Amino acid sequence: MSKTRTAFFCSNCGAQSPKWIGKCPSCGEWNTYVEEVIQRNEAGVKRTLTTRIPAVPTLITEVQLSSENRMDTGNLELNRVLGGGLVPGSVVLVGGEPGIGKSTLMLQVALSIRNIRVLYVSGEESEQQIRMRAERLGMGKNECYILTETATADILGHISDIKPGIVIIDSIQTLTSENIDASAGSISQIRETAHELQRFAKTVNVPVFLIGHITKEGTLAGPKLLEHMVDTVLQFEGDRNYGYRILRSVKNRFGSTSELGIYEMQSNGLREVSNPSEILITQHEEPVSGTAVAATIEGMRPMLIETQALVSSAAYGTPQRSCTGFDTRRLNMLLAVLEKRSGFKLGAKDVFLNIAGGLRVDDPATDLAVVSAVLSSNIDIPISSKIAFAAEVGLSGEIRPVTRVEQRVAEAEKLGFEAILISKLNMKAAKSAAKNIKLVPVGKIEDVFRHLFA
Repeated sequence: MSKTRTAFFCSNCGAQSPKWIGKCPSCGEWNTYVEEVIQRNEAGVKRTLTTRIPAVPTLITEVQLSSENRMDTGNLELNRVLGGGLVPGSVVLVGGEPGIGKSTLMLQVALSIRNIRVLYVSGEESEQQIRMRAERLGMGKNECYILTETATADILGHISDIKPGIVIIDSIQTLTSENIDASAGSISQIRETAHELQRFAKTVNVPVFLIGHITKEGTLAGPKLLEHMVDTVLQFEGDRNYGYRILRSVKNRFGSTSELGIYEMQSNGLREVSNPSEILITQHEEPVSGTAVAATIEGMRPMLIETQALVSSAAYGTPQRSCTGFDTRRLNMLLAVLEKRSGFKLGAKDVFLNIAGGLRVDDPATDLAVVSAVLSSNIDIPISSKIAFAAEVGLSGEIRPVTRVEQRVAEAEKLGFEAILISKLNMKAAKSAAKNIKLVPVGKIEDVFRHLFA
């Protein structure tokens, strides 16, 4: 038997070094190198499903273009985030916090796909546990096979026997390869097992879902190389105090990375939310100050969200600035614009901002709703619940135009809003979408204040 050989790997980016070093020359992080065994198992034989056909150079003008056939996952929200469906041969990495619903989502997808054989490989749960969850989700007539295995050689052997159309791995951190003499979850094992599954997906043209854990910093566990190897990285996130879950596309080689899928966690699984605007707007029995509705866009989907602001006198001398679902630095900028350009004295007051529903937004079009909510709470006068906002606020106090204002206006009109405040520079584009909603053009914050509270 050959001598045991070890190497040092960066736990952040996966860079390899023959000896320990303090600072990683690849990613610049300190104290991230860990020692792992990298001895190759010479007795083991790699199991492959097919013989690889060597590639040949082709002139770019002679490459044949073909329509991209996508597979329907049976889940409209997942199809949207993937860019219209699942591409054959793609490798999709789904990450999220423990208990957020990653396994539930993937098992629900496996049970809802029709006319496609699915192999669900679990290294964390027993077959009985998966069957109990499937009973709760509701099993129909499908071809979903369950396999509790962690060795990639055995998994590939079962794949060659069953010949599934989709493979789901739960999770990549539990797999081990016979080619690496290291513990499961180590950097070398994650890299090797992901490489074997990627080679299988590209060779046989079968899509593979990989469920991955995340670290306490919120990043995907394992080397950064894992995210570079896969075709799509999806982030499944949400607040445990809310029933809503959000599926974001962080990386997608076959579609847009700005798409968003919204689910609601219920007792019988995840329900797809087709119209998030209706659940993100709170229904108040009486007018409340400090609330304003913003018309925002996530990916290709327009939706209305409620911004809530609370302005009060600073009780401890130093004013507090706190945000939930919004960038704190941008809130500080908007407050500085209100004080410097418009004369509102907010420097000695506490300001708290919350985006209802547990969402996090970064659309500049929410600026006007945030400013209006802050002004409403400051003077304690409620804003009409039939008014929406869609504009950006500049440093000089001007109301700037935003993109795709037609979709924002149409969404506000569909939900019964009577008026929407937009930049006067957006009026020409917004008129084509407005039918039964009033367009209110504004140029400065003073115009907004005069229209809302005069």
